[in-house]
Amino acid sequence: MKFKKLIGKLHLWLGLSSGLVVLILGITGCILAFEVEIRNATEKFRFVQVEDKPYLPPSVLKPIAEKYLASKQALGIEYPGKSKAASVMYYDETHYEIVFINPYNGKVLKHKNMTKDFFRIILDGHFYLWLPHQIGQPIAASATLIFLVMIITGLILWWPRNRAARKQRFSIKWNTRWRRKNYDLHNVLGFYMTWVAVFLAITGLVFGFQWFAKSVYWVTSGGETKLEDKHPFSDTTHPSTISNMGDFLWKKHLKEVKPNESMGIYFAHTSTDPYEVVVNHKPGTYYNADFYHYDQYSGHLLPAQGSYDGTFKDAKLADKIVRMNYDMHVGAVLGLPGKVLAFFASLIAASLPVSGFLIWWGRRRKPTAVLSR
Repeated sequence: MKFKKLIGKLHLWLGLSSGLVVLILGITGCILAFEVEIRNATEKFRFVQVEDKPYLPPSVLKPIAEKYLASKQALGIEYPGKSKAASVMYYDETHYEIVFINPYNGKVLKHKNMTKDFFRIILDGHFYLWLPHQIGQPIAASATLIFLVMIITGLILWWPRNRAARKQRFSIKWNTRWRRKNYDLHNVLGFYMTWVAVFLAITGLVFGFQWFAKSVYWVTSGGETKLEDKHPFSDTTHPSTISNMGDFLWKKHLKEVKPNESMGIYFAHTSTDPYEVVVNHKPGTYYNADFYHYDQYSGHLLPAQGSYDGTFKDAKLADKIVRMNYDMHVGAVLGLPGKVLAFFASLIAASLPVSGFLIWWGRRRKPTAVLSR
């Protein structure tokens, strides 16, 4: 069997086995690419009128929000910028809710159950196919791995044998019958999508398989082992010296946060938990953030294990790539142009199983149907 014929068989059967999952991942990926923009346009409770006075501290906003939270316990407060509402959240493995509050006057603007949120549902489909996580996650990850193989095999099949065939491979013939147009759409759009989709697939595999995430880290770090992300522990033997640690840390970092940057304060809920402060220098993305952990009794800075510790600018290259993975996956790392690229790459990726199936089905019924037109 010739090499290209073998590659064609592999491409066909991998496509038929993973097509439905790739279709779901592609459509949900399109939507997630513009999550921030859609939320900003439709969720007006996220914004407030800027006032010429300081924000209310965590000690004031926390009890206000806890009256609305089903758990009566806030895990943290985020101040996302001068014109935006503060958000007080609680989440666990089965529940997630946010109370949006005007940080200038303490008025509650919205109490939202995030388990019913549209984008949380879309995210659940993208990562777990709306199945129990232990079932859906490996299926989605395996389909992503198959899709990466299909990108490579598709490129091999697409590659023209001679110069005369190159022009046809780069363009779609619109004045032909639908079978030929479908064939061109599958091949030409697939080629142009390849150069973006390969990054979408690789970043998706980092989420999907620990072995893949560790391999990427090993390569990008020059052979270092990726450590599990772990918070440090507070020293329970140390006497408490600060009356309100949340307000103390909030004030400590407030001076370094610019008006359009965000800061989150995450509280200690057990005797050994640390306080955590996250300063995000580019709200709307996740990667350019600094992570600080503090002893809940003394307020001393504590080192954490893993990639999410310290400032982004001082992190090692491999740890920066770990932090950037989600923003690379949705294109946000390149701003709006990157999101547009991710959107169209996901849209084309979703179309490929459909157009590929139609090519296969047409050839089953009439083997020369595509090539004769």
